[in-house]
Amino acid sequence: MAESNTKTSFESLREWVVEHKLRTVGCLWLSGITGSIAYNWSKPAMKTSVRIIHARLHAQALTLAALAGAAVVEYYDHKSGTKADRYAKFLPLETYPHKD
Repeated sequence: MAESNTKTSFESLREWVVEHKLRTVGCLWLSGITGSIAYNWSKPAMKTSVRIIHARLHAQALTLAALAGAAVVEYYDHKSGTKADRYAKFLPLETYPHKD
C-alpha cells in the first residue's frame, strides 16, 4: 500500500517541468543549439557562418516546439482544475466576493 503513495520518476519529472517551464525551455534551447553545432561541425564542406545559422534555426524550431508543449501542459492544468486548486489558498474570499 505504501507504494501507491510514492511518485514514479516520470511523475516527479513532470512536476518539475510544470513548475520550471522557462528553465526547461532554456535548457532545451541550449542543448539544441549545442547538438546542432556539434552535428554541423562534422560536415567539412560548410562555412562556419552557415553552421551557426543552421544551429540557430534548429534550436529555434526546437524552442517553438517546447513552448507549444508548455502551452498544452498549461492548458491541461487549467482545464483539469489542478492549477486553480493550487492557487485558491492564496486568494482571500472577502477580496473577491464573486468567487463563491
